[in-house]
Amino acid sequence: MDPRRRSFLRGKLADASAKEVTPPPRPPWSLRPDAQFTAHCTRCGDCVRGCPRRVLHAGDGGYPQIRFDAAGCSLCGECAQACATAAIDRQAMPVPFTWRVDVADTCLNRRGVECRVCGDACETRALRFVPALGGIASLSVNVDACTGCGDCVSVCPVASISLR
Repeated sequence: MDPRRRSFLRGKLADASAKEVTPPPRPPWSLRPDAQFTAHCTRCGDCVRGCPRRVLHAGDGGYPQIRFDAAGCSLCGECAQACATAAIDRQAMPVPFTWRVDVADTCLNRRGVECRVCGDACETRALRFVPALGGIASLSVNVDACTGCGDCVSVCPVASISLR
């Protein structure tokens, strides 16, 4: 079903009038575009039950979505192994996520407050802190090193990190 139609039927007129609807965040290695994923997914919930970090949830229409409220994705592949329909397919989708880290200006470090929580959470070191003479270390973002796992999103104390 067209997400704009679903928005209209739920009374969300602003979403329904949008020309292009951003698909919800899907599990890693989900088929793209989103219409291809929803065509293959049976909404059985096997991927949700198989996720060890519990970042997958049944979203709108029962299709799995990923949320980074409490944790990030470990990219373990359990969801792909649990998917019998190949809507989540590691071979077909070599890159688990297409989004990358985006740090807003509300970031504590960018406002002059010593905070390195996101850098500590980032295994690939896409978020690093460069020492500054006479001041606090400044955040350096390497989007090429980012996997889109979301480990940095859940730990940010001011919710300044998103994935786009």
